[in-house]
Amino acid sequence: MNLKKLAIAALCCIALTPTIMADDHQNPFITPYSNKYQIPPFDQIKVSDFIPAIKAGLEEQKQNIHAIVVNRAVPDFDNTIIPLENVSPILDRVSQVFYHYDGALSTDEFAQMAEEAIPLLNEASNQFNLDEQLFNKIKAVYDRRNEMGLNPVQIRVVEKYYREFAEQGAALPEDKKKELIKVNDELSKLFIQYNKNLLNATNNFFVTVYDEKDLEGLPESSIAMAAEEAKAKGLDGLWVFTLHAPSRLPVLQYAANRGLREAIYKGYTTLASYGDNNNYPVIQKIIKLRAQKAKIMGFDNFAQMMTSRVMAGTPQAATDLLLQVFEPAVKRSHEEVADMQAIVDEEGGNFKIAPWDYYYYAEKVKKKKYDLDENEVRPYFSLENVLNGLFTAAEKLYGIKMVEMKDAPKWMDEVTVYEVVDAKTGDHVAVFMTDYFPRATKRQGAWMEQMQSSGLYEDGNRRPIVYNVGNFTRPAGDTPALLTIDEVETTFHEFGHALQSILSQAPYRSIAGTNVDRDYVELCSQFNEHWAFAPELLKVYAKHYKTGETIPDDLIKKLNNSSKFNQGFVATELAGAALLDLEWGQTDGENVDVPAFEAAVAEKIGMPEEITFRYRSPYFKHIFGDDGYASGYYTYLWSQVLEADAFELFEQNGIFDPETAAKFKATILETGDTEDPMTLFVRFRGHKPDAHALLRLRGFEE
Repeated sequence: MNLKKLAIAALCCIALTPTIMADDHQNPFITPYSNKYQIPPFDQIKVSDFIPAIKAGLEEQKQNIHAIVVNRAVPDFDNTIIPLENVSPILDRVSQVFYHYDGALSTDEFAQMAEEAIPLLNEASNQFNLDEQLFNKIKAVYDRRNEMGLNPVQIRVVEKYYREFAEQGAALPEDKKKELIKVNDELSKLFIQYNKNLLNATNNFFVTVYDEKDLEGLPESSIAMAAEEAKAKGLDGLWVFTLHAPSRLPVLQYAANRGLREAIYKGYTTLASYGDNNNYPVIQKIIKLRAQKAKIMGFDNFAQMMTSRVMAGTPQAATDLLLQVFEPAVKRSHEEVADMQAIVDEEGGNFKIAPWDYYYYAEKVKKKKYDLDENEVRPYFSLENVLNGLFTAAEKLYGIKMVEMKDAPKWMDEVTVYEVVDAKTGDHVAVFMTDYFPRATKRQGAWMEQMQSSGLYEDGNRRPIVYNVGNFTRPAGDTPALLTIDEVETTFHEFGHALQSILSQAPYRSIAGTNVDRDYVELCSQFNEHWAFAPELLKVYAKHYKTGETIPDDLIKKLNNSSKFNQGFVATELAGAALLDLEWGQTDGENVDVPAFEAAVAEKIGMPEEITFRYRSPYFKHIFGDDGYASGYYTYLWSQVLEADAFELFEQNGIFDPETAAKFKATILETGDTEDPMTLFVRFRGHKPDAHALLRLRGFEE
């Protein structure tokens, strides 16, 4: 079981003395948090607290596992499975904050500490997952699960524990366990190195513009941000562009200067590929170790091992689905490139469309075909207004409201904390936190996680503490944070993940919220994107930040008319990266040349030369930053089939139809992993997912 996701609490009372520092500082992780909803007291947490707390958690977990193992009573749900749900509250508290800081607040001091912390957390994971006596207790319950009077949800929990322990190597002979522990330890160190290289490489690269003429075409907000970045580097009067998305993407999309676009594009696509931060050797070692791990676990390759655990079942099944989308997407992308090349030729450009031209000329084609200029739309998408739309949709669909908690603990001043309440009764539902702006200590991208899962704890049931993190365009001067169309969609996407945890009614932590199959977890997030630009909702939240004017009907029409624009590029880029990921999972890692491997995969699948993989391997953090999406990046498209099919029911009945929303809430959002995901989907939709729904959504089929 992934320790990061594991919900853990106390089995028995153990005398653990709180760590006291020389200045009488008490380690906040050692004892339960004192505030009402168990929010971590971020203002009290010091980097020096993590190692002592992890060690204390290791000891607590060890003693609690021992208590399960030596219990002479016949193993059952109450004396074996429930204690597994509640194995170390200290480790739970410290690990949830640790992994959050590792992504969003990785200062130099924290990163140095993390190199010591990760092996300790791996030790905790091995202590938990590879204990043979503990596994025997679980197996005893598993073997008798249908004879113990358990309800269907409890049986599913037992089966999940048995399966996950077996998948982690608990059933291996002792010599194989030792091999697995060694491989896992080496992998964890490589993940640290990969992420460190990526963060350093991202922060070290920038492009300085000396001539204001080279800024032609860029939005004022982007120019202002570049000026502020230059000032921060002591380059007053100049403009600095970085590889962080709010800086990089406007250059690729709007900069008329082709050389500037090329510099940023090549800087991004060679990220962490050279010098002291080169991730090529790290990737080579990761691939080789993953192949070894698969062999230890009895599989032919790593992709086979990973897909066996989820809905897809095999790498071939995942590949087949991807190709159903990839092939029509490539065909459409050729049409998109032809439209772009026509504009280049009309303007006398005398060059062939290159990858660094794609965003720029796609924007021109969009303006020509749909008369839509994103700069015309952005003033209506201030972050405050977008959140208003997000929360309005959640209230209309699912009956929850967000109430800001101004005095709640937070890790940064710019974080906002909300209490989620039942819109009718005012009852507490969850805590929700947001952290939307880039900084040097935060990795790229956007994600959802939780500080606390919902479910059963040693002191009873608790509701979740959930957060969304992003890297959106910051406010600049008097201009608020104005989001791009992509950033608006991302906000709705990550909140879709949050909703699955916020609304969870699963009784046990191991099956609550997003603790579901990896190729099912993206259903709720991608599904929620459909409301971002729904005309009914745009009329509520899309207000001009200067005038307060509601977005006009003609702009809404342009937005929706262009919704299927450039889908060839989007799907090709995504499916291509997923196919690359699966290919990495099926190689043995011997003598791998990373760029040559990528080039061979691109040729094999027929990747258009104007489009690269969504992420090249040195910055493909999903699959090399940890094992989270390794041989599983395909799940985004797998889940898109589910969400496209599910949304068609809302299109038939009305996107705010209360009965359809209530059914989705009850069968998908609240259920967690209480039943097989296919069973839940069919219960909502009335049939198994139809891949053609995704092709219709993308505009590849009528």
